Amino acid sequence: MDFELRILGSSSATPSANRHHTAQVLTIGNQYHLIDCGEGTQMQLMLYKIKHQRISNIYISHLHGDHYFGLAGLLSSMHLQGRHLPLQLFGPPGLSEILSLQFKYSGTNLCYKLIFHELDTTGYQQVFEDQQITVHTIPMEHRVPCCGFLFREKPKPRPLIKEKLPDFLTPPQLVALKWGEDIKDEKGNVVVQNKDVTMEPKRSRSYAYCSDSRFKPSLAPYLQEVDLLYHEATFTDEHQERADFTFHSTARQAAELAIAAQVKQLIIGHFSVRYKDLTPLLDEAQQLFPQTNLAVEGSIFNIPE
Repeated sequence: MDFELRILGSSSATPSANRHHTAQVLTIGNQYHLIDCGEGTQMQLMLYKIKHQRISNIYISHLHGDHYFGLAGLLSSMHLQGRHLPLQLFGPPGLSEILSLQFKYSGTNLCYKLIFHELDTTGYQQVFEDQQITVHTIPMEHRVPCCGFLFREKPKPRPLIKEKLPDFLTPPQLVALKWGEDIKDEKGNVVVQNKDVTMEPKRSRSYAYCSDSRFKPSLAPYLQEVDLLYHEATFTDEHQERADFTFHSTARQAAELAIAAQVKQLIIGHFSVRYKDLTPLLDEAQQLFPQTNLAVEGSIFNIPE
């Protein structure tokens, strides 16, 4: 099953000539999860041939324009192109009101069901679950209510070794074996040991998206050993005072958090327009955490099973 991140945009407050505002698509199986939706997101979706009608969930981290100004346009395009599947939208207080006003004065009545989930951005809470994954909020520290998102695959069943399975097992017993149970008789005696007839399950993968925030070391417990961490890195360390004042982070601070959380791979993004060349940001992070990459538009990060 695919578990793949595509970067659509990585610029901070204002766009640059070659960088759009923040947006990402996380593909898990046959579902698209859109994370933030800055201006121009639907144009980026078209550029990278991502069908927006396949987006099932949209997550908005906070209400600064570079993270949601593309949302109304995208929702309207879905309507104009006849979307009929429900769409789940997760966002902070105020987002529903903003969209309602935009649709009211444009006379737009969506032809599909938009299910809005208002988020409490102050804590670590589960906001979504299906058969494959869970999604939790991660509390950020920014100038307005803001949260990140943690996507985790659920535990996977153990593959059965067919040639080792006794003939007398029933379908419920086979299911029990897949989930790690031994098979017992009516007296409680083990008649089939799980370890003898199953293999280790494929590992469960994880992705954490840490949106705009001051450096917050207290996030490390939420992020422990995730496969892939995105963390904003608006500035280099020489502008740390500016980062603190604007409630942003430096590339070095993103790397420090990656080390503390023992993540496998780090992506940095949300770059200030002052950086035409992103090499100084990458070098600064890689000095501490070599497994760092830039959130370059169009980049794909695949997490194998």
